[in-house]
Amino acid sequence: MNITLKGKKALVGGSSGGIGKAIALQLAESGASVTLMSRSEEKLQKIVSNLPTDQDQAHNYLIVDFSDFHSYRETIYNYFQTNSVDILVNNTQGPSAGSALEKQTSDYQEAFDLLFKTVSYTTELALEHMKTNKWGRIINVASVSVKEPLSYLALSNTIRAAVVTWAKSLANDVGQYHITVNSILTGYFDTERIEQLNAKKAEQLGISEGEVLADMESRVPVKRIGDPKEYGYLATFLASDHAAYITGTQIPIDGGLLKSL
Repeated sequence: MNITLKGKKALVGGSSGGIGKAIALQLAESGASVTLMSRSEEKLQKIVSNLPTDQDQAHNYLIVDFSDFHSYRETIYNYFQTNSVDILVNNTQGPSAGSALEKQTSDYQEAFDLLFKTVSYTTELALEHMKTNKWGRIINVASVSVKEPLSYLALSNTIRAAVVTWAKSLANDVGQYHITVNSILTGYFDTERIEQLNAKKAEQLGISEGEVLADMESRVPVKRIGDPKEYGYLATFLASDHAAYITGTQIPIDGGLLKSL
């Protein structure tokens, strides 16, 4: 399948590493001009300098702090005063791990600001151009924990579930403008985040991180955790015209294996 995104502009959150970076790289490989978002200017500069430009792409980056919604709101609002995007990938760092008994109301509020408000507000701004242009792609990086909650991820379970149901509602409203909205329910991928979560789980269970990883791999049908590049392939497909009739879906992906629609 030949996917071309030449002439399209993409905005990718949390793209200085891990899954966000992999998505940004693949979108650029397919011809899109990509704006990266993260807190680390040093990492962003390095990635932008290495993105392909053989299809007349013009890449850029935006320094943001998703964990500070007030500053994020101002930064992203100013960005959209002079810019528009065709493809929006909503992705942030995850909230702190912990069980429901370990979390308080204030923790849920912080997670709501991080995972939900940044997503809904950015999408609101991006939709103005998409609706006018009668074309757009909104892709939310979510988690398989919205289908089967993980006991040590109470904050993520709760707020990401809200994002997914909001996305389904939005998909029904914007389909008339040829805008698709999809959520990818992320499983186990080889990222810094999964290493952090494994360390937390190992501590809780009193076992080694190696044992946690081995158990994780045993639960994946292909017996390995995923390569972020594979995630980038899926996101790029959803951003293309090939996926014009896929919207409002929650797509579980685990260990490089797309399990179902």
